[in-house]
Amino acid sequence: QVQLVESGGGLVQAGASLRLSCAASERSFSRRAMAWFRQAPGKEREFVAGVTWSGESTVYADSVKGRFIISRDNGKITVFLHMNSLKPEDTAVYYCAADMRQYGPIRQNREGYDYWGQGTQVTVSS
Repeated sequence: QVQLVESGGGLVQAGASLRLSCAASERSFSRRAMAWFRQAPGKEREFVAGVTWSGESTVYADSVKGRFIISRDNGKITVFLHMNSLKPEDTAVYYCAADMRQYGPIRQNREGYDYWGQGTQVTVSS
């Protein structure tokens, strides 16, 4: 069973930092673009950041650009989301996702991702 397992969420104050991790269960994930999405209560799930299989290219949503950094360690088959200068509007459940294709580009639509983690809650208080 292919799995993505997120960790690192929590409750922090505005301005703080958090690092989310997403560990994959099989080696094929090192050949796939990976992304983080988030979903706030009553809102659609939205793209946050993505990274190519090689880690050489990244894409960010405008709302997090300059504050969040996505990275990956293919040796450990793990993707990270470093979140800095957190704001209350960043409060959401954060999901890790893996592209269904190998060696593909970063896609910002949910439909491009076939594998999802269970989500980790991030809450930012003002």
